[in-house]
Amino acid sequence: GVHLVESGGGSVQAGGSLNLSCSASGTTYNKYIMAWFRQAPGKLREGVAVIDVNGLTAYAEPVKGRFTISKDNVKNILYLQMRHLEPEDTGEYVCAADLGRERLPQKPLYVGAWAARGDWGQGTQVTVSS
Repeated sequence: GVHLVESGGGSVQAGGSLNLSCSASGTTYNKYIMAWFRQAPGKLREGVAVIDVNGLTAYAEPVKGRFTISKDNVKNILYLQMRHLEPEDTGEYVCAADLGRERLPQKPLYVGAWAARGDWGQGTQVTVSS
């Protein structure tokens, strides 16, 4: 597996921006897909964005046009740029890696698939106030 550590969370007002990072360590292998998930209080974890080894991405509808996922394959760091944040974006943001995949699966943000085979970080809190 891979060890994942997120950073960059914080508190912002609606309309603000945050940039999250997820550092991967414990392996020199870097050809695998990675994703960001989030969980709001009292709600289920949901997929936010995912990226494959070729840079192909997929986003959840609520964040399209506002969030951008990217990965530095040399440093093995996953990023999530978040713009025009809304109170509904509040939650714990967690990154995940699936070392068994290089391409996006059919349902790239399906939490169940990642829970079964992915490595997960501890999360970083994002709070957006109105």
